[in-house]
Amino acid sequence: MTTTSPRKRRTKDSVTTDRYARMLLIRELETEAERQYKLARIGGYCHLSSGQEAITIAAADALEPDDVLVTGYRSHGFALARGVSPEAVMAELFGRRSGCAHGRGGSMHLLDVERRYFGGWGIVAGQLPIATGLALSLVRRGSEQAVLCELGDGAVNMGAWHEALNLAGLWHLPVVFLIVNNEYGMGTSVQRASAEPELYRRAAAFRIHGERVDGDDLEASLETCQRLLDLARRERRPAVLEALTYRYRGHSVADAGLAYRTREEIARHEAADPLKRARAALLDQGVGEDELEAIERQARERVEAAVEYALADPEPEVSELAVGMHAPGSAEQFERMRPGSPFGELELTFGAGLGR
Repeated sequence: MTTTSPRKRRTKDSVTTDRYARMLLIRELETEAERQYKLARIGGYCHLSSGQEAITIAAADALEPDDVLVTGYRSHGFALARGVSPEAVMAELFGRRSGCAHGRGGSMHLLDVERRYFGGWGIVAGQLPIATGLALSLVRRGSEQAVLCELGDGAVNMGAWHEALNLAGLWHLPVVFLIVNNEYGMGTSVQRASAEPELYRRAAAFRIHGERVDGDDLEASLETCQRLLDLARRERRPAVLEALTYRYRGHSVADAGLAYRTREEIARHEAADPLKRARAALLDQGVGEDELEAIERQARERVEAAVEYALADPEPEVSELAVGMHAPGSAEQFERMRPGSPFGELELTFGAGLGR
C-alpha cells in the first residue's frame, strides 16, 4: 500500500505546562465527582481515573483530529483529554440537558461525535468490536486514519478481546488497543485473574505487535502512542500497548478500594504520582513555583465553575429521553421492539403507577 512520510512527533520537552494543566483538570474533576456523588447529585455508576492522568493525556495527544477514540466506562479523563469541556462532562454526570450525551448517558457513556470520541461503553470489552468495526470502515474508505481503543486489564479475559484482535490481525486494521493496566479488575489483581499477566504478550497469539510502557511517564507514553498510531495510519499495522499505571480510588465510587489492597500499597504508588513527576519535570525546565501554583488554582476554579454550571442546567424533558434509540429508517426492523408493543402501545410512559 502507498505510504506517506511520518507525521512530525513532538516528544522533546513533552511535559509542558499545558499538559500538566490538563492532567490537573482531570484529577480535580475526579475528586469533585466523588464528592458530588456522595451528595447524591450524580446517580448510577461512577468510575474515577485518579492516578491515570499521564497515559490519558499522552494517548489523546497522540491522536490526530480525524482519528477515532473509543473507550471503556472509566471515561471522564479521556473525554476531557479529547477536548470535551469540564462543563459538558459535569453536566452529563448530573444528567443535565447540556451534558455531552444530553443527560442520557451518564458517567459510563460520555462521548463527543464532533471530536470523534465515540464513547464511553459500559459493557466490559463491549467497545472492542465497535473499535474494530470503525477501523474496518476507515480501510473501506481508504482513509489514512487510526482508531485508539482503550480498555482495562479486566477486558483482556473476555471473548470480545479475542474476536476483535483476531479480525484486526487478519485484516490488518489501523487500530491500537490500549490496555490501561491499573493492576486490578474490580477487586481482583491481574496476577490472580490472568494466566499471562504481562498482558501485551497476548498480542503475539494474533501476530500483532505488542509492547509495554510506564503509563505514569508522560514523555515515554506520548512517544509510544505516537509511534504506534503512526504505524497504524500509514501501514495499517494494529498493535497492543499495555500501559502500567494505578488507580488511587476504588473500582467505583461505591468501592473503598481497601478490601483487596493495603494503604501501604496505595501510598507506594502515590509516591510516584504522575502529577508529581510532571511537576518535577517542569521545575527542572525552569518553570517557576508561582506559575505552577497558578495553574493548580485555575484547575480547581474551572471544576468549581463546572459544578455551578451543571447545577443550573435544566434536566432533559422526559419525552426526549428515548430520542435517538434507533437510527432513522429502521422503524420496520424494530417494529416488535417498540415500548409496550405486546399491548399495542406506541409511546413511552414514564412514572406509571407512581401517582403522577
